[in-house]
Amino acid sequence: MSEHIIIVIPARWGSTRFPGKPLARIAGKSMIERVHARCAASARASRVIVATDDERIQSEVERFGGEAVMTPAELASGTERMAWVARKTEADIYVNVQGDEPLLPPATIDAAVEALTRNPEADIATACCHLHHAADIANPNIVKLVTDRAGFALYFSRAAIPHVRNGNAFGETGVYRKHIGIYVFRREALLRFATLDKTPLEHSEKLEQLRALEHGMRIVVTEVETDSQAVDTPGDIEKVERLIDHDAV
Repeated sequence: MSEHIIIVIPARWGSTRFPGKPLARIAGKSMIERVHARCAASARASRVIVATDDERIQSEVERFGGEAVMTPAELASGTERMAWVARKTEADIYVNVQGDEPLLPPATIDAAVEALTRNPEADIATACCHLHHAADIANPNIVKLVTDRAGFALYFSRAAIPHVRNGNAFGETGVYRKHIGIYVFRREALLRFATLDKTPLEHSEKLEQLRALEHGMRIVVTEVETDSQAVDTPGDIEKVERLIDHDAV
């Protein structure tokens, strides 16, 4: 029997660097509409839900025909919003797609779902791609990761990991991998994660996925060819617009 899979897009209004980001216009459409369209194109998911804390975002989602639910404003993270949805809407697998990923390929969503379903020992799945440019490798806003030989995450960091002791680290093709911010949870893993205390490494790196690793949860990582361009600041809008294929998006 096929598994019931729901994509949840957490979308909050407040952002230190970019308030109201989900409603930012990108080539004539709101960012949340573009993210939703990418998710709706997934071959694996049966439903897409926007989890928001703001009626303006809810209204925009309903305007373009999407489904939105209001979640409590005090929830601290997108994962907490997804867990809140999971307690009210049952599925086997929940996919967390960040609300600032208007170019995330649907194939990346499907690859991450497939990584979880073919690894029954995994609690969570995510994705990565190779990094080749020195500026990206050194950029603390681009999260790097390392895995074991079976593809399970060993660590995520804002630092350039692994450290290449001999030779030119930035010239080591294939060594560095960028974490793509998508998370696929089994239902029980999501509900468990939402109850876990924050951990020292999570506090240090400001990376929520380290909480899962520190508590012994297993994260399988699938490697994909295509990167994505997140929108962290207003300046990123122009970058995204340059990348958009207007005939396809």
